Amino acid sequence: MEKKKEELIKALNEALKLEHAARIQYLAHAELIKGVNAEKIIERLKEIASDEEKHENKFRTLIGDYLGGEPVMELAATHRAEDLAGIMRVNLKGEKEAIDLYKAIYKKVVAGKDLLPYEFETIEHELRHIIIDEQEHVVELARLLGE
Repeated sequence: MEKKKEELIKALNEALKLEHAARIQYLAHAELIKGVNAEKIIERLKEIASDEEKHENKFRTLIGDYLGGEPVMELAATHRAEDLAGIMRVNLKGEKEAIDLYKAIYKKVVAGKDLLPYEFETIEHELRHIIIDEQEHVVELARLLGE
């Protein structure tokens, strides 16, 4: 049982690294937006960054409080972009990669629910809601790209 929790902690720490990086990347990209409608786009990028910060906090709580692990302080790679379309593309790609990882973690959690008798429902619930938030980001970024 402990090995499964260690694997889950490791996977959730990978998710935490992605969220750290995404928040920083969205905030940095918001500073690059110029032109017509810039204020609305900047506002939305900062809102998404705020969502990512909430995800960070949820992952930290799951790792530390529910699984007894240590949350990482590193971040995943960040990606530069030079114009609005590039910013949307790089963040859309990142959101999709995050969803793929979180769904894989979700499947492991559901498959191992018997090993998490006092943690399962909370971990499952939080992961599902983070995935839903990220899917909303995908739809929004794709719309901004005109896709």
